[in-house]
Amino acid sequence: MPVCLIQQPYHEKVMLMNQEVHYLTPDGEKKLKNELKELKGPMREALAKRLRAAIQQGDLSENADYIHAKEEQGFLEGRIQELERILKNCEIIPDAKGVRRETVEIGVHVGIQEGNSPMEIYHLVGPAEADPRNGKISFESPIGSALMGHRVGDDVKVITPGGEMMLKIMTIE
Repeated sequence: MPVCLIQQPYHEKVMLMNQEVHYLTPDGEKKLKNELKELKGPMREALAKRLRAAIQQGDLSENADYIHAKEEQGFLEGRIQELERILKNCEIIPDAKGVRRETVEIGVHVGIQEGNSPMEIYHLVGPAEADPRNGKISFESPIGSALMGHRVGDDVKVITPGGEMMLKIMTIE
């Protein structure tokens, strides 16, 4: 079973046995472990049944069911390998919510404001669990990396694919 390491500092890229460390929150680690369990169990079994049924149909060279199932198997096995690699080389980021921080770092909830727009709060996480629609941005994203190391009250220039923007850091928790 994969073992996660807890190391600091979080803001530095750490290499572990020539593998990049993947930063995960406890919730992110749990979600990835659950996904891995689902993929290695029920999903793999269902796909194996489909493959057996397709093989029994005869000529595999023109069997669309077989070809499609083999493609799905490739994607499934690739995702399993990716999840195992992430979980093997992960560092758990404690949730910093409710803990006062001086600077933006991985794991914090940061309130930012662009101009007169309402403040938005984002949780800085690792790329494996980034989900901007749900308020989780990667510390490696243009916004996340620009905010790293800054303090409340700082104005931060961010260069995104959509252009340049100025953000003000309102809160850090």
